[in-house]
Amino acid sequence: MDAQQVLAAGQHGLTMLLMVSAPVLGVVLLVGLVVSVFQAATQINEATLSFVPKIVAAVLVLGLAGPWMLTTLVEYLQRVLRSLPQAVG
Repeated sequence: MDAQQVLAAGQHGLTMLLMVSAPVLGVVLLVGLVVSVFQAATQINEATLSFVPKIVAAVLVLGLAGPWMLTTLVEYLQRVLRSLPQAVG
């Protein structure tokens, strides 16, 4: 396994990481932004007001996108495990 293959495998791994985590991170970011604007407009400084909606949004997104995320990760792992004999030998 040469340096080119190692870098390609790392790049594919990071791309997969970003693709799978993007839905949860995007929704939590948007919810945080909306809550921050609400807090700034009403001058309410309560820590749980920003924390609870983010957790609820993350759980909802994981419930909706979780099967897709799991399927994507399993397919990626299967591809990596199938390519191991070629990389080693």
